[in-house]
Amino acid sequence: MLGEIQALLQGMYITLKHAFMPPVTIQYPEVKRPVRYRFKGRHELKRYDNGLEKCIGCALCAAACPADAIFVEAAENKDEERYSPGERYAKTYEINMLRCIFCGFCEDACPTEAIVLEHNYELSFYDRASAIYTKDMLIVDVPINGRSTPQQVEAGTFDRAIPDMADPK
Repeated sequence: MLGEIQALLQGMYITLKHAFMPPVTIQYPEVKRPVRYRFKGRHELKRYDNGLEKCIGCALCAAACPADAIFVEAAENKDEERYSPGERYAKTYEINMLRCIFCGFCEDACPTEAIVLEHNYELSFYDRASAIYTKDMLIVDVPINGRSTPQQVEAGTFDRAIPDMADPK
């Protein structure tokens, strides 16, 4: 009898102690918790300030991916139709988000810093096909002073398309 009363009082003490503590839950859809600096979320394909795509279609990100979630198909740039400052661009760029483990190896392997894992963590899919993110879904919008791709560039001047490449100091 004495042990039961002691257990009851101990349970009431713990209940009352936690009743006056602030809640640790966050009302998720209304209040979003800020992510940490090193958080790796949804992928984005970046552009230069003039609107050209940073991805040169080298497929190093696909080679570095341990889950084999990235598919890159490269095509040749032409002066009439230029997508990136290099000789090639990514004609097809797909990431299977069901396979991706968000390790960031693709980001580390990219020589032009074209693929970046940003802080967006709200990913949802209704079927398997919608889990494959295409280039159109991944690429960021054209900057304010930039032009959309494909751009027409004067013959032989593709190295002047990016300020860093035109004037190596």
